[in-house]
Amino acid sequence: MDVRLLLISVLLGLSRAQIDVNECTKASAQSCSECIQAGEKCGWCTDENLLKQQKSTRCDELDALIKKGCSNPSIENPRGRVRVNKNQPVTKRTKDGVKLKPDQITQIQPQKLTLDLRSGEAQTFPLKFKRAEDYPIDLYYLMDLSYSMKDDLENVKNLGTQLMKIMQTITSDFRIGFGSFVGKTVMPYPCTSDQNCTSPFSYKNVLSLTEDGSQFNNLVSRQQISGNLDSPEGGFDAIMQVAVCANQIGWRNATRLLVFSTDAGFNVAGDGKLGGIVLPNDGKCHLQDNMYTRSHFYDYPSIAHLVQKLSENNIQTIFAVTEKFQPVYQELKNLIPKSAVGTLTSDSNNVIDLIIDAYNSLSSEVILENSRLPEGVSISYVSHCKNGVSEKGENGRKCSNISIGDEVTFEVAIMAKGCPSNGKSETIKIKPLGFTEEVEIVLNFVCECECHKDGIPNSPACHFGSGTLECGACRCNEGRIGTTCECSKDEVRTEDLDANCRMNNGTDICSNNGDCVCGTCECKKRDNPEERYSGKFCECDNFNCDRSNNKLCGGHGRCECRKCICDANYAGSACDCSLDTTTCLASNKQICNGRGTCECGVCKCSDPKFQGITCEICPTCPGVCTKHKDCVQCRAFGTGDKKDTCENECGGLNLKVVKKKEDLPQPNDQPYINHCKERDANDCWFFFTYATKEDGTMEVHVAEDLECPSGPDIIPIVAGVVAGIVLIGLALLLIWKLLMIIHDRREFAKFEKEKMNAKWDAGENPIYKSAVTTVVNPKYEGK
Repeated sequence: MDVRLLLISVLLGLSRAQIDVNECTKASAQSCSECIQAGEKCGWCTDENLLKQQKSTRCDELDALIKKGCSNPSIENPRGRVRVNKNQPVTKRTKDGVKLKPDQITQIQPQKLTLDLRSGEAQTFPLKFKRAEDYPIDLYYLMDLSYSMKDDLENVKNLGTQLMKIMQTITSDFRIGFGSFVGKTVMPYPCTSDQNCTSPFSYKNVLSLTEDGSQFNNLVSRQQISGNLDSPEGGFDAIMQVAVCANQIGWRNATRLLVFSTDAGFNVAGDGKLGGIVLPNDGKCHLQDNMYTRSHFYDYPSIAHLVQKLSENNIQTIFAVTEKFQPVYQELKNLIPKSAVGTLTSDSNNVIDLIIDAYNSLSSEVILENSRLPEGVSISYVSHCKNGVSEKGENGRKCSNISIGDEVTFEVAIMAKGCPSNGKSETIKIKPLGFTEEVEIVLNFVCECECHKDGIPNSPACHFGSGTLECGACRCNEGRIGTTCECSKDEVRTEDLDANCRMNNGTDICSNNGDCVCGTCECKKRDNPEERYSGKFCECDNFNCDRSNNKLCGGHGRCECRKCICDANYAGSACDCSLDTTTCLASNKQICNGRGTCECGVCKCSDPKFQGITCEICPTCPGVCTKHKDCVQCRAFGTGDKKDTCENECGGLNLKVVKKKEDLPQPNDQPYINHCKERDANDCWFFFTYATKEDGTMEVHVAEDLECPSGPDIIPIVAGVVAGIVLIGLALLLIWKLLMIIHDRREFAKFEKEKMNAKWDAGENPIYKSAVTTVVNPKYEGK
């Protein structure tokens, strides 16, 4: 059997089995409530005509229920929906010429919705966001006052009025505040007494948010530098208090910016143990007289704790740090949504430009964040931003490069899987990070059917009033069980009901192919009356066996409990293997000529060099072509060793002559064909094929055209020899000439070198006689 056909048959069988078990029938729902929670496509038939059937047959896909005879009005299939409760349009800063208060400005629409969620069915709605112009801004400047920030403090003293002037170009409603921090006030954090430091403090709210820039300058100019001994600063304590002490700081429903300025790292949760502080930060406000009073009692907050509080209070953080610590705070920025990092100069003289750049970056991006979702509820976003840009997944939460007056839309989808255990409604919120506005969403879960309200207590249809007829099925009274409450719990132990319907603890009830009724499995009926489930646990069926030639059990057996029971003379998982050996008998009455075995009616040759229907052919055996050479030669060409005895010895050869070797039969034309190439007495090649037919006769095809070697072509040979000699001579001359040139150049160079090295001694002519005579007086004493 073709392997591909077998594989296709198996896949078709598996896919059919998969189709038979959809999410509705797989749930084995016993009530309408369970059914509609199984999947969004599941419906429950309330038709009482199905009363005698298992309850699980009432739960199915809509088309399947209609095929079962359930009419549309009898199908319970509640759907989810979206209701908008508050939908104020987005506004500008002014309305009818009057400037709105910060809490009157609307930038997100709608503001409140109610969603009815059915299990597996997503409810989708749009959210519109429009960045309002002249939106109010609150900026709180939190500064490290350790000794290394002394020169920075001088430049910040005039920050209030300067920043006020610049921010007027962005908003007419701007407020500024100031706070300072150093570190913990317990040893070993503060500086020791021999150091020139003011009294240590953790965090001080110097100036709550105000519109008076000159007041900012006056109060900041009075601040003095303090110090501490450890390098990381206690800025996290200060950030936490700024975030949670909204009343003391004076935060409004406006854009809230926190500028954190330092030239050092930061302490995190756990670092307080160095000073004996082990209690985790409680995330509450502890300001008395504008001073943080619980620094010695609570540890530093963790990064995750800060992220939570900053997000809850809609605060966007700008880290203004020196270049040395810029990488550290860049990593911190990646953990804190809606935050930015700017690099301070050594004396903070660029702080205004840094704040403006950071604000523009933060305000041009909107990121949606939702509160914690109830168990089983999921949410997804699709953004529709400027210039037709659309994103999904995590990127679907945000839009960038938003200018004042730009409007963007988000498509939000919320889906529930199942129903909450408490059955109550839940409320979640979606808000753009850094903004005080939010969308409130009430989630109602569709967990019950309308037909539950119309139940008939003690209905005669439920075994003489033993239950309530509800949604077309019986809900049994206490002490009764079964499809129509026909069984008593006294007859079967309740705790054993499900166990009696399982093969073991790891399997489904009734193998998911039936209902457990009074501790006994009642198997489901199939649309095809010839197909059925069977077995104590409905674990068997007669339609999921292997197939061959697209027939169940190959048409040579029957399917029992998903296994083929084959007819006589057939075997295999799909009964596709015939045990009849007549097709393997050779002409000598031997099975496969004694060279193999008969498997499924086909010879499997034990020796790979044999082939053929009965392993009768050996194309690679030595001498096969030579054996037929003489007969072929004498019959086709009248030559060879047997040309005189050809009729007697080769008369039984069935020979056919073709023109060229290309005309000889090919393996695709005839099975078990063998090609031969032999040489005759004239040193010419002739070609032939032979094949053994089923009746044992030999059929030979011979090519009439021979391939004889041609004589040598003298002219090319002579020309080649002459050309070779000439070329070799030229090459030798060139080599000799090259060597001579190299030799001459070496000799000339040697001559030049000797010429340069030549030196002549200065001397006089030996025949020359000087005209001067010198006489020495021996008596002269030099006086």
